Amino acid sequence: MTAAPAHTDGPGGQGGTGAPAGQDPAGRDTSGQDIARRATADPLFRLVAYALEAAHGRPPAAVWSAPYAFHLGSPGLVAAAGWPVAAAAAPRSDGLVRLSSLGHPADSCDVPLVLSGPAPSMPAWAARPYTVLRALARAGYGRGGTDLHVQGSLTAAAGLATAEPADCAVALAVVDAHTPPGTDPDRAQLARLLAGALPDGDEALRRAVFFARRGEALSAGRDPARPHRYVAFDPAASNARLVLLAVRTDPHHPDLRAALAQAVACASRAGALSAWPPGLPGPRPGRSVLVLLPEERLAAVRAAVAEDFRGRGRPVPRFLNIAVAGAARREE
Repeated sequence: MTAAPAHTDGPGGQGGTGAPAGQDPAGRDTSGQDIARRATADPLFRLVAYALEAAHGRPPAAVWSAPYAFHLGSPGLVAAAGWPVAAAAAPRSDGLVRLSSLGHPADSCDVPLVLSGPAPSMPAWAARPYTVLRALARAGYGRGGTDLHVQGSLTAAAGLATAEPADCAVALAVVDAHTPPGTDPDRAQLARLLAGALPDGDEALRRAVFFARRGEALSAGRDPARPHRYVAFDPAASNARLVLLAVRTDPHHPDLRAALAQAVACASRAGALSAWPPGLPGPRPGRSVLVLLPEERLAAVRAAVAEDFRGRGRPVPRFLNIAVAGAARREE
């Protein structure tokens, strides 16, 4: 599953109505509404569109995907992975926010959209998207409220940051749902809004989510106002593989760092070229490392790591193929 660079589809016929694709004869946007029942749509986006309708009784006005992102070994370089978070949104006019996620099936919530002061009580998972919705409403997007459903294709166990792609997917879907059809969200503005609302987030990863290009890495730099620079980073083009190696150890376990180091050592002996963590350095190690290796050494690396961990009576790490993908996009 690989996300593509952001794009805008051209007009086309739809069912003999004479209306452009994604619109009804009156010119209203219907592309988000069609995804749940379109057999050719990606299963994740069909699911998130259907889930919003099932949870809130109305189809989405917009469905967006946002790629997970990761740091490269060089400082300031980030890229997007071909695994997305999806968000579906529908506008409201009664000042109510209704939030749901298949990752938290028993914790959907309906809360008022309060622009200032303490946020209303809600499940813990909903606090972050609610913070995004409040920031957007203060900027003039979605003050009437929103129905929102969010779903990722990876869990935290994979070791890639989950918050930043979800933040971006929510922001894009909500802005799109509350603006006229054909209006592209201003990604630079949204990046600034998210940085202000969620200062604990990884700004470089957000920029990768918003602005990444397929087969390239983005140089985030320190000044978000400066233009992005891109450098080629396409392992597949040089017969190489980029894989995420995630150990099956509790993230708070004292042996996690040693388990990661052992996995990297095994991979290196079997032919891996390099390995690095997908996130920024911190007091605690992450759950995974990114490993770059020649295509022909993939099976040998997997076998070597699996044999070593089985021999020591430990769960075999997971391997996940990573394609260097493009930026967040509207799903039509």
